[in-house]
Amino acid sequence: MIDFHTHILPKTDDGSRSTDESLQMLSALKEQGIDTVAATPHFYANDESVHDFIKRRQASFEALKSKVSDGMPEIIPGAEVRYYEGISRLDGLRSLCLQGTGLLLLEMPMRRWTDYSIRELIDISCSGKIIPVLAHVERYMRFQQKGIFDALLENDVLMQINASFVNGLLTKRKAVGLIERRKVLFIGSDCHNMSDRPPNIGKAYETIRKKLGDDFSDSFNEYAKKFIYRKDEQL
Repeated sequence: MIDFHTHILPKTDDGSRSTDESLQMLSALKEQGIDTVAATPHFYANDESVHDFIKRRQASFEALKSKVSDGMPEIIPGAEVRYYEGISRLDGLRSLCLQGTGLLLLEMPMRRWTDYSIRELIDISCSGKIIPVLAHVERYMRFQQKGIFDALLENDVLMQINASFVNGLLTKRKAVGLIERRKVLFIGSDCHNMSDRPPNIGKAYETIRKKLGDDFSDSFNEYAKKFIYRKDEQL
């Protein structure tokens, strides 16, 4: 199973503060049945260049990888990129995709999106080089006009929800419904540490299995993995 959204790389953002904490997070994810982890530290274009971010992320990734024992989840470097109008013109945008894929995790504004933003997301997707994935999409739903998410999905802008949305007593039904209708393809723990924002994705996957059955759960995971493990040139 995949955790598509984590802040597990040490000392790269507001997530893990040490290699030891990152290893604890990885161990917790392994115990929850996760075998693939997307490491998606925050990227803010107004704070640093893509080149500097990639260099800093790679150093953290290599430091962690050198300490990871056999049998632990595979870590794939990526980023959680804060969207801004005009991001499609950012030099090096594609290098922020999950490594080896065209999947770009985007953190959208917590407000109603402009027509320009929606067109830009579709333009990025239609370029054939990048597949936008909207991070923790449940946070934005209440701000948007009816039909926006269906329009984005029709143009291959994909959606990710956090495990907490599936785990929540009041949100579980809606989350499972989105998954069942294939409106959402990826789940992430959005874990930051081992205290107030620990890995919690195992419970979400168990809920999916319980509510939708083993066959659906298995196909859901396999479909997500196809996006991650297919070759770049297929985009």
